[in-house]
Amino acid sequence: MRSLAFLLTLTVCSSNVFAEAAKPFDWPQWQGPNRDAISQETGLMQQWPAAGPALAWKVTGLGGGDSTPSIAAGRIFAMSIRGEDEVVWALSEADGEELWVTRLGPAYAQRMPQSKEGPGASPTVDGKLLYVIGMAGNVACLQVDDGKIVWQRDLKTDFGGAIPAWSYRESPLIDGDKLICTPGGDEAMIVALNKMTGETIWKSKLPEAVAAPAPREPEKTEGESGSPGRGRRGGFGRGRGGPSAGAGYASAIAIDVAGVRQYVQFTAKALIGVSADNGKPLWRYDRPANGMGINCSTPIYQDGLLFASSAYGTGGGAVKLLKKEDGTFEPEEVYFTSSMQNHHGGMIVYDGCLYGGNGGNGGGFLVCLDFATGDILWRERDAQKGSLTMAGERLYLRTEDGAVVLIEPNREKYIERGRFQQPDRSESPAWAHPVIANGKLYIRDHDVLFCYDVKAQ
Repeated sequence: MRSLAFLLTLTVCSSNVFAEAAKPFDWPQWQGPNRDAISQETGLMQQWPAAGPALAWKVTGLGGGDSTPSIAAGRIFAMSIRGEDEVVWALSEADGEELWVTRLGPAYAQRMPQSKEGPGASPTVDGKLLYVIGMAGNVACLQVDDGKIVWQRDLKTDFGGAIPAWSYRESPLIDGDKLICTPGGDEAMIVALNKMTGETIWKSKLPEAVAAPAPREPEKTEGESGSPGRGRRGGFGRGRGGPSAGAGYASAIAIDVAGVRQYVQFTAKALIGVSADNGKPLWRYDRPANGMGINCSTPIYQDGLLFASSAYGTGGGAVKLLKKEDGTFEPEEVYFTSSMQNHHGGMIVYDGCLYGGNGGNGGGFLVCLDFATGDILWRERDAQKGSLTMAGERLYLRTEDGAVVLIEPNREKYIERGRFQQPDRSESPAWAHPVIANGKLYIRDHDVLFCYDVKAQ
C-alpha cells in the first residue's frame, strides 16, 4: 500500500498526461453526478429524426460485460472480461481510442447464466483517482491518467463477504474522504474505507429486524392496475428468507435527514440506512425487498420520500424517515405499490412523477406514477422494459431488446419523440444503461460502444 504522502501529492499535483479538465456535463459515476440518473445538460435534441441521432463513432473489442460507462475529463471508463482477465479500461471521449487497460484480477466464473459475460459495475471517478469493484469483490483504486493500481481490498477475505449469486455488481460511492461499499458480511454489511489508502474507517452490521409488518395486500400481476396500499407504519419490517446477511446488487446513495448524514443501501434482505460518521445502523425497511435477494435498483430520495423497488412479484415502497430520541429513525410507510416492480433498469423522479420499468424476467413496460401518492398516471406497452436516463428534459429508454427511445416526460400521457434500433446487437439482453454526457449518447453492448451526437443543431 502506498504512502499517504505520495497519494496526497498525486491528488494536488497536475499531470502532464492527464491535462484535460473536467467538463460541466460529465457523467463521473453510476447514474451521473447526483446518482439520480439525471443530467442537468441543456441544448439537446428534443425530437429525433426517423433514423435516430447521427453516429459519431463506434469502437469494438471492449470485452464482455454490462458495466455502464463513466465519463470524466475527456475520458470514458468501464470494465470488462477479456479472455482470462477482468479489466478496467479508458477510452478517449473524442474518438473512442483506447488510452489504457489495466488487469484487475482473474476473470470470475459466475455460475448463473445471466450477465455472466462480465462485470456490471460502473467506475467512480474522483479527481485523479478512479474506483472500481470487480465481480469477485476486488475493490481497487487506480490512477486516472495511466490506470496504475494504487491500492486494493477484497470484500470476501478482508470483510467476510459472500459473493452474490450474480457476483458483486455495486458501483462504489465516494463521499468526502470515504469510499462506501457493501461486502454483505455478518460483521460488515457496509464498510467505509479511506479513499486514499483503502484502510477501514468503520464497519456496519445489518440492522436488526425488530417488528413484524401488517399482512401484505394481495399482489397483482406485473403491470396490473389498482390502487397501492397506503398509510401503514412500516417499522423495521420482517426478514423474508435469504442469507443472514448479504449484499444485493444495488449501489448506495448518501442523504441528509434531520441533520443526520446517512448512507442508504438496498441489500439482499432490506433497504437500510447507516450513519455516515460511524456506520451505526439507523433503520431498516424490508417490504420492497423480494424473497430471492435480487434487489438491484438504486434507491431514490426526493421531497422527503425514500423509495425502493424490486421485481419478482414484489413492488415498491415509499417511506418518510422519522427521527427518534435515541438518534435512530423509524421508516413510516406512505404507500406501497405492486405497479412499480423495477427489475434493474432504474427509476427517475421528475416533476413529481416516478418513471420506471414495471416487470421482471417475463418482460414489462414503462409506468408513470405520482411520486407523492403512488397512484398510476399512465402505462405504455410500446415502451418495453429497459433502463432509463434523463437529460435535456427528455427521458432516454434503452429497452432490453436494443431499441433506444426518446420520451417527453408528461404526467398526463406517454409522448414519444423518436426511437432507433441499436445495430450490431449481441445475443444478450441490453442491460448496460444509456449515458448522456457533453452532447453525446453512449450505448454499450458488451464488446461494442456506440457514441451518438444528440446535441441540438
